[in-house]
Amino acid sequence: MDYLDVLNDEQRKAVLHEGASLLILAGAGSGKTRVITTKVAWLIREKGYDPRSILALTFTNKAAREMSSRAQGIEPLAASVLMRTFHSFGAWFLRRNHALAGLPAGFVIYDDDDSAALLSSIMEDAPRAEVKEAARLIARAKDYFLGPEDALLAKVDHRLNFRKLYAAYEERLKAIGNVDFGDLIKKPVELLRNNADLKRQMQSRFKCILVDEYQDSNIAQFELLKELSGPESYVCVVGDDDQSIYRFRGAEVRNILDFPTLFDNVDIIRLVQNYRSTTQILQLAGTVVNKNKGRLGKELVAVRGSGKKPVLSYVANQQEEAVFCATLIKGSLAAGAQYSDWAILYRTNAQSQTFQTLFTEQQIPYQVVGALRFYEREEIKDALALLSLLANPKDEVAFRRVANKPTRGIGPSAMDKILMSETLSTDTDIPGLSTKAKQGLMEFIAALDEGKKTLNPDKTVREVNAYMRHEVRGSSTVVRGSKIKNTVRGVEGLSKTIAVLVNESGIARYHVERDEISGQDRLENLQELANAATPYAANMDGLLEFLEHLELDREAVSEANNKILSENEKPDLVTLITLHNTKGLEFPRVIITGLEQGIFPREDKQGEDMEEERRLFYVGVTRAMNELYLTSCRSRFLYGRTTIQTASVFLKEAGMENMQVLGSSANNFSHYPGREFMSTLPGGGVPAPKTSSDGRWTTGNKVYHDEMGYGAVVAIQEDEQDGPLITVQFENGRQKTFLSLYQSKNYDKIGSEY
Repeated sequence: MDYLDVLNDEQRKAVLHEGASLLILAGAGSGKTRVITTKVAWLIREKGYDPRSILALTFTNKAAREMSSRAQGIEPLAASVLMRTFHSFGAWFLRRNHALAGLPAGFVIYDDDDSAALLSSIMEDAPRAEVKEAARLIARAKDYFLGPEDALLAKVDHRLNFRKLYAAYEERLKAIGNVDFGDLIKKPVELLRNNADLKRQMQSRFKCILVDEYQDSNIAQFELLKELSGPESYVCVVGDDDQSIYRFRGAEVRNILDFPTLFDNVDIIRLVQNYRSTTQILQLAGTVVNKNKGRLGKELVAVRGSGKKPVLSYVANQQEEAVFCATLIKGSLAAGAQYSDWAILYRTNAQSQTFQTLFTEQQIPYQVVGALRFYEREEIKDALALLSLLANPKDEVAFRRVANKPTRGIGPSAMDKILMSETLSTDTDIPGLSTKAKQGLMEFIAALDEGKKTLNPDKTVREVNAYMRHEVRGSSTVVRGSKIKNTVRGVEGLSKTIAVLVNESGIARYHVERDEISGQDRLENLQELANAATPYAANMDGLLEFLEHLELDREAVSEANNKILSENEKPDLVTLITLHNTKGLEFPRVIITGLEQGIFPREDKQGEDMEEERRLFYVGVTRAMNELYLTSCRSRFLYGRTTIQTASVFLKEAGMENMQVLGSSANNFSHYPGREFMSTLPGGGVPAPKTSSDGRWTTGNKVYHDEMGYGAVVAIQEDEQDGPLITVQFENGRQKTFLSLYQSKNYDKIGSEY
């Protein structure tokens, strides 16, 4: 068993474990993927498990592919193990049991935008923001495994109209015959609970269930795991309670914290040897996350030694913050570093703008991770809507998206009449439809029919290629190259269907003619989509497989993603990325920016939310392999005005002894640049410092008020009756006057100096 020799003692113990259920607490950089893939190979090779009896679940398709590849590298039979994301497994399950679930065989999976589009047809005249919020709340309810009638739904939204809206949305989904992301987990659980034979069948098949990244699971996924695991099942979950950072998506850290009590006879093995970061980086991360009460506890040990002490730099503002980062990056190049060694992390996407502007000026190449993704682009969603209508002609959302693109005279009123007819056919006579709308509908249906013809397995390659070469005619503004064609010789697959649909429907020409500058890029994106479809069969099964793959794996066309993210032939780029998007990544040099109260952590975070903010800090810090830098601004331009900032509580929790500190903090009021702040206030000038008669306040002092937040003393007056009156400019732009010490009928009580 040479493949076990590379494991450390804890990893080996986890791989060889059997019998009781197992929780593997795997710290950051502790080699958990190696453990779970080796365990799969060991179960097959040494314990005689049928590969088809093993189910391995994770949360990204990239992780599932990596697990499968590494397991097969040890044991080729692992190719037959079902390794999928939770949602991909749910789709696999529903495809095979669609009749029991009351779904047509060709059901389509709606993403968040599709769900919002469907809701907008129910919430007539509602603002877009309100519709998107309703869609978010429905998705959250399904994450919690709550239906419209559940009493606990009030925890998601207590308003009665939300129940009605949720119920109406479910009815519309059922009538269309499609599902959303939440249904991919919720419906399988309901099927397993209501069908004893199906439940026995699933539990009999899957003797071993492994879950990776278990700390990211939600309530519905926990319920699915419980239904799939029977009395004889071996259940092994791997995760890190300190890296549970997706509560806003419905992830429930209690799933991993309570696993020892929610499942019978559970053993716990901790993986604490860290192969990524150095001791001083791990020490800083651990010092902060140890403040959390909701954790099972572990102390990471760095295999790579002590390393450099993390550096904390206090800077004046976000411009100086960006200059500091640029200086670090450029300085490292002389020592042999690459741009790609560096990652700049921030709490919100808006913080990236200053870095992008400065890096462009200083010719520092970068990529922004989390920008508009390939499958979120308008032209791609249009093409997918056409494909969805081939799979499910009742798809209302897809029809509304593309029926009148380009304009065919099919306005919203005409769409309503057409959808009420519940069919898309040239033989259907729809009352009340204008002549122009009827003609437009016939053209649209004809385009769909051309697409359907390509799904005929009897269609010859020669006929299809002849169509591909056919030029667009009959237009006064013929755009050169406005048709996409199959560029993969000898292997058409489903790509010919996409080419026919986007050409016949006019979608390709529509996007080319809309914008001379971006039109060709949009056409090339459609070509990339067609190329991605070549491995799929040109029939209905191939179409459904392709749509499902794209909906559940938005990184499927990696070449297109790389092109969009980098727009640079060289991969040597600085990475600009939010803290949430760094999960699972690592970089030799990391800068975590914006460590200020209200930025990171967010001001509204308390209790469990604050504990998740600490875990997010822990995740960010443990992305660093060799060097870690932290920045905190004394002032920041936010919402159209300059505000004074307070250094993040995480810096205090981390302990100054664990960092090399550059500059001084706004919290250190003996060094606080009050004059600098006051020079940014309306009216300009810098008044001479003045101290109150009781000696408690000096202009420039920083104060805190429970309702107003942070501010600075900008004026002091003396009142014969009430004593010193303190005028404070707050970060929200307002000024208020307070008594120095006591509250009176005229003034609020001021907070003590902070």
